[in-house]
Parts: sequence; C-alpha cells; structure tokens
Amino acid sequence: MSKRIYVGNLSFSTTEDEVRQLFGAHGSVTSVHLVTDRDTGRPRGFGFVEMADGADEAIEALNQTSVDGRSLTVNEARPREERPRRSW
Repeated sequence: MSKRIYVGNLSFSTTEDEVRQLFGAHGSVTSVHLVTDRDTGRPRGFGFVEMADGADEAIEALNQTSVDGRSLTVNEARPREERPRRSW
C-alpha cells in the first residue's frame, strides 16, 4: 500500500526530479507533486511524495534535514480538509 508524504520548507528552486532522487534513496517513489501558485505559477515551497514502500524510513531519515540550505519538514500527509466555498 502506498503512503502519501508531505514535504515542507522546500527551496523555490528545488525540482521534482531532485525530490524524487532524495526520497528514492529510501524506497520506491510513485509520484512527486510540488505545489505552485495558481495565479503566478511560482513554487509555494511544499509538495507531496507518494511512495510504494520505504515511506516510514524516508520520513524518519529526511525530517529536519537540510536541503538547499533549508530544514525540511517531512511527515505523513493528512487528508485534505474541506473548506467552505467563497461567494463573491
């Protein structure tokens, strides 16, 4: 069963391939998604990694490690909370 991992405090210059390599050292990476601002298209500094195996090891090994001069926050992703719709 795959596990979805939250990765925060990423440098804006970090690429999906770099994240895939970082997590790939701990198991099989299924997908990487770095979140971008929908208006500007610029990176928001966080993303999600889905791993088929090795997720717990990756979380343990990579949380609070320094990548591109920034200390990563790595933990199991929580389900997205429903937010009320805005009515303009």
